[in-house]
Amino acid sequence: MMRVLCLGTGYVAQHLARALPGAEIFGTTRDAAKHAELRALGITPLSPEDLVFEGFTHILVSAGPGAGGDPFLTRYAQALPTAAPVWVGYLSATSVYGDHQGAWVDEETPPAPTGPRGAQRLAAEQAWAATGLPLHIFRLAGIYGPGRSPLDRLRAGDARRIVKPGQYFSRIHVDDIVQVLLASMRAPAPGLVINVADDDPAPPQDVITFAAGLLGVAPPPEEDFETAQMSPMARSFYDDNKRVTNARMKARLALRLRHTDYREGLRALLAEGH
Repeated sequence: MMRVLCLGTGYVAQHLARALPGAEIFGTTRDAAKHAELRALGITPLSPEDLVFEGFTHILVSAGPGAGGDPFLTRYAQALPTAAPVWVGYLSATSVYGDHQGAWVDEETPPAPTGPRGAQRLAAEQAWAATGLPLHIFRLAGIYGPGRSPLDRLRAGDARRIVKPGQYFSRIHVDDIVQVLLASMRAPAPGLVINVADDDPAPPQDVITFAAGLLGVAPPPEEDFETAQMSPMARSFYDDNKRVTNARMKARLALRLRHTDYREGLRALLAEGH
């Protein structure tokens, strides 16, 4: 039986659990209020203080790093050598590549993060690789899906169309992240680094406009990036401009995207009632 440990039990890990009905799944959380929610998904909640690594066939690392490094490696580095999983997956981010002024990047592009988030992700990748565990690195593009999409932001009234000419963002529907993880878990290839993105990097304002059309509402007004009122955090996301290729993902995992671009993904969410 597949016995899975999720280090961090957030959005992606919860969707993965739904796709593993026959597996025994455990997930860490510090929030006791989430225990019932996790159990409803078939996940046995664990406190990080009670964590033991032995006995798991697969380990998914989905907790993000901080300024002090990866939260689990910082605390449990000495315990990891005794674990013997067949697969360890680290959910990283395409922010490790930095800014390429709209050019395409692939897994052979040298990482050159421009900000602290990308630098922390790259450091965590390297730290997990140094453990000697059978590591698989998944560099995720911007994640969207049920409850987490432009449709939701439009309904909530907080969607914005920030226009920075020539700006591209890559995206990926959570359903496709899950199918990538499942394919990798079933055929481990330690050392593999894979970009997880759809086929169509696009300017963010185009996505909001399309989503508004699906909902039959007027899109929010366009705002010039240079003069728009934004938090430093929100503005920093525009520092990196690149298009992420998914060719290796398709070739190595022999899969087809369920949602090849944001149009398909948003249409599917709306059809599913999200």
